[in-house]
Amino acid sequence: MHNFIKCLGYIGLAMLSLFAVSISAYGASIEGSVEKQETNIYAISIFLIFALSTLGITWWAARRTKTKEAFYTASGGVTPMQNALAIAGDFMSAATLLGITGLMFFRGYDGYILSFSIVVGWAIMLMIIAERFRNLGRFTFVDVISYRLEGHSVRILMAACSLVVIVFYLIGQMVGAGKLIQLLFGLDYIYAIIIVSALMVLYVTFGGMIATTWVQMIKAVLLLGGGAFIAFALLAKFNFSFSEMLQASVNVHPKGQALLEPGGWLKKSSLNVWTVGLTMCFGILGLPHVLMRFFTVKDAAGARKSVAYATLIMALFYIFILIIGLGAVAILWGNPDYYDASGNIIGGSNMVALHAAKSLGGDLFLGFMSAVAFATILAVVAGLTLAASAAIAHDLYAVVIKDGKADPKTELRISKISVLVIGALSIVLGVVFETQNIAVITAFALAIAASVNFPLLLLSMYWRGLTSRGAVIGGTMTFVLTIIIIIFSDNIWVMVLGNEKAIFPYIYPTIFTMPAGFVLMWFFSTTDKSAKANLEKSRFNEQFFRSETGYGADKASKH
Repeated sequence: MHNFIKCLGYIGLAMLSLFAVSISAYGASIEGSVEKQETNIYAISIFLIFALSTLGITWWAARRTKTKEAFYTASGGVTPMQNALAIAGDFMSAATLLGITGLMFFRGYDGYILSFSIVVGWAIMLMIIAERFRNLGRFTFVDVISYRLEGHSVRILMAACSLVVIVFYLIGQMVGAGKLIQLLFGLDYIYAIIIVSALMVLYVTFGGMIATTWVQMIKAVLLLGGGAFIAFALLAKFNFSFSEMLQASVNVHPKGQALLEPGGWLKKSSLNVWTVGLTMCFGILGLPHVLMRFFTVKDAAGARKSVAYATLIMALFYIFILIIGLGAVAILWGNPDYYDASGNIIGGSNMVALHAAKSLGGDLFLGFMSAVAFATILAVVAGLTLAASAAIAHDLYAVVIKDGKADPKTELRISKISVLVIGALSIVLGVVFETQNIAVITAFALAIAASVNFPLLLLSMYWRGLTSRGAVIGGTMTFVLTIIIIIFSDNIWVMVLGNEKAIFPYIYPTIFTMPAGFVLMWFFSTTDKSAKANLEKSRFNEQFFRSETGYGADKASKH
């Protein structure tokens, strides 16, 4: 219990950090209607180079992906720096580059809170999750949660939650890919999702985690380099004076000095500030495809270094985003070259960073950044697909259906079949959800991850009293509650279902559902007096020893 209280103390510090900058920015995603642009030959050419290069890597990786260990976790052979780049690649996304910069361009400083929340989340990951998580599992985060719990009910529940989170996240990425194609390449929506799905299937089916890791690494380096170029080129226009650049932006923006002041986006509701910040901060701590990456390094020390390096990389990138988002105002605002006849910025708000790239580096650099933006989605989708195949083949087939006695070759074959099915499904879902708001869809994934996955993961590692009954009943109730509240929120009740006013008045449910998850799991665990519960509690000492020392971490999970 002492460890759990200490852990909650860390979380409390992080939440105070969030409160210290209590402003928020909603929807750093590629969302809303987009306008198809002219075909960009540079963008297509550069993306083809990226695709061919990564397919070459996949061919190389396929020769090293002969076992399920290699397929799921690259046999633990990824270095901490490589893993850090791959992890950072999941969050240095097209949505970040295009969405947050566009939001800051129009709304000002408030848009930066989304980046801040993510960095805080990774600080928490470093303090309380990374090392213990690496020591307790082998392939998936469900291995960790079910380490000392009896039966398959917990694994079934968490595998189902994993798949729901992944599917929602995958839908957002596929729809984003289609919109990016229209925005950046001048091609049709359907071509985008087919291209992404086909490449994703090739990467994951043949190259597994090794190919996925290299795709994410390359994409992270390209995006970081592109962001650095735009940021430094912007500063160079103002003698590398950040204050001079900000003053130039304030002078041309209608908001004036208010552009640099907090309180503009969700100032009417402090609860909205909290719930958006908490969703981003704790949602990443429950994302299966992110947690899975900790098993790709050799040991817990590697996991810790991965998170530390990734946090530094992302913090640097978000500094570039701050410069681009506010600095673009000075060179783009009111510039007739980037506005249409009706006075709107060409292509919509998500084109701000790309317009800045063109202004600073011409058509060639615009093409480069366009191709990199599309590659970011491809890398994230590959990671999501691999995590989904692991949930199906490992958690459900090998452990639940075969009771841990599955033939490794059969499990690997089922993993690859799952990838093909997910690839086909992603195309269908991308078409079905084409007109939906991506921010809404992604909110489902992050809210469920923060409300169900994160509390259960934390309690399983730090609280002796957690039982299967508490995990299953509490987790299921929290999952249902989260879905119901999302349906009753403005995002669904008004925007999708067409009602006049939302029943639930806040953007995300996390400020209510995450505490509810902890309370429900605690209540149904403490009221469980069965012999099975006593056995599960008695195993905590063994789990604690392994989580602290890593002894036995190279062996298969207990269940």
